[in-house]
Amino acid sequence: MTATTMYHVTGMTCHHCVNAVTGELARLGGVSSVEVNLVPGGESLVTVASDAPLAEQAVAAALDEAGDYHLAAH
Repeated sequence: MTATTMYHVTGMTCHHCVNAVTGELARLGGVSSVEVNLVPGGESLVTVASDAPLAEQAVAAALDEAGDYHLAAH
């Protein structure tokens, strides 16, 4: 079974940001794919497919490792 979760992420402005975020999230255990719909300067939509749901803290830590990116409050 695959879990697909969408996250709203702030701080992304360009394709370098997309590559950084995609790379860090892909390193999380069980992640099979990461897709980013970039909204420069706004809330980008990041879709992550994984073997099981990911802990929000793990996603937030991966975003922090990638750069100054944060989960948007919703």
